[in-house]
Amino acid sequence: MKSKFSAVLTALLVLASTVNARAADLIDTAVAAGNFKTLAAALGAADLVDTLKGPRSFTVFAPTDDAFAKLPPGLVDSLLKPENKAKLASILTYHVIPDAVKAEKVVTMSGAVTLNGQRIDIATGDGGVQVDAASVIQADIVCDNGVIHVIDSVILPSDKSLVETAQATDGFSTLVAAAQAAGLVDALTGPGPLTVLAPNDEAFASLPAGTIESLLQPENRQKLADILKFHVIPGRVYSDQALQAGSAKTLQGSAVQFFNGNGGATVNGAKLLALDLDASNGVIHVIDTVLIPPAKNASVDPRSTIRHTIAKGSALFNSGHHAACATLYEETLTGLMDADVDHQLKGHMSHVLSSAGSCSCPTTRAWTLRHGLDQMYAQLAD
Repeated sequence: MKSKFSAVLTALLVLASTVNARAADLIDTAVAAGNFKTLAAALGAADLVDTLKGPRSFTVFAPTDDAFAKLPPGLVDSLLKPENKAKLASILTYHVIPDAVKAEKVVTMSGAVTLNGQRIDIATGDGGVQVDAASVIQADIVCDNGVIHVIDSVILPSDKSLVETAQATDGFSTLVAAAQAAGLVDALTGPGPLTVLAPNDEAFASLPAGTIESLLQPENRQKLADILKFHVIPGRVYSDQALQAGSAKTLQGSAVQFFNGNGGATVNGAKLLALDLDASNGVIHVIDTVLIPPAKNASVDPRSTIRHTIAKGSALFNSGHHAACATLYEETLTGLMDADVDHQLKGHMSHVLSSAGSCSCPTTRAWTLRHGLDQMYAQLAD
């Protein structure tokens, strides 16, 4: 009996020892694997070892030594120098998701925000899983504080600021010139992060003749700055986050409204043409219209505004311009979100705008907005 008990105890001790041996953190697991020597050295040089050995769970897309060897000659040695510590840390944290995500979930994702702040793109196809331009060659190395997926290339985050990104992209020369004239370049090249709703050159060209030239005059610098700040949201807000939230406050002080209807995603009626362009200090969403902020501290009579809007909108609708009518109603409701009305009415406006955003037919959208305006007009009379 004693012999049998001893055998069982020995087996349990061996099992416990095996479990403990397997329970290693992300760093220890990578070091033990033997093919992550460069990654381990880089994490040490960037002072990220303690972070990845801590209790918080992470997912690491880990480049092998061969992956680092693909980089241009001398780049790794340069990054390991103390003066490049911040740049190295930016690259390494771009390989880390602040959560434990196994392969079964990774294959359902189109992207993920990294510890760096920028978002990686994830694509799953016949060739396997791609993370940006890298391929996952081994998945689900489970550690006691996360999971490792091995990739065959080092992925690099954007190292250009918002302004540099705009300058390097065709179609934003007017926006860059306006930011320079308004004295906003320093803010848009600073640490941020910021989200820019970037009108392209065509959007500026569609403004009334002479508008741009007037705004670029020194005496109109504050007005120009207010308009541009109405296109900037504090923080790095990706498109799915913006559309889910529905609204966001801008640097100008007023809020913009996001909608995702059958006609596509919009912000204050402007179409979102390109989404989630990463910069080192933020993200850019390209829009097709210059947004005009509501006047600050203006005394607004919501009832009078609605009455005039309905009169103008009815004329447009009756002339067959249903889309223009809907846009007018939408812009009025969006502007009234900053008016001095109670929270219940603001909730009503938000609901109406959301409902209209799901309408693909301009006629239906116009009637939805008109009905909401009528209801608001009646409530304001009470």
